[in-house]
Amino acid sequence: MSRKPRPLFLERRSYRRRRLADAARVLPMLGLVLILVPILWLPAATPEPDTGRGGVYLFAVWFVLILAAFGLSRVLPAEDDTKPDEEEG
Repeated sequence: MSRKPRPLFLERRSYRRRRLADAARVLPMLGLVLILVPILWLPAATPEPDTGRGGVYLFAVWFVLILAAFGLSRVLPAEDDTKPDEEEG
């Protein structure tokens, strides 16, 4: 008689830590996509390039990426804190 498989239980703390680590890995790719968005903008009706709007957008994206990276670095624990010491065993 085979046992019923137990439901997979992930500890809330480790699950949250993994999702935050995933967010930290995705952040550079998200930043690249957001920085490349001005390339897709259609030129304005005027013959002069619209660099003011693009410059403000790039600065805002850069600033938000810095804040997001700072926030993730503060929330994520250091790697040394998550691993148990082998010497104490």
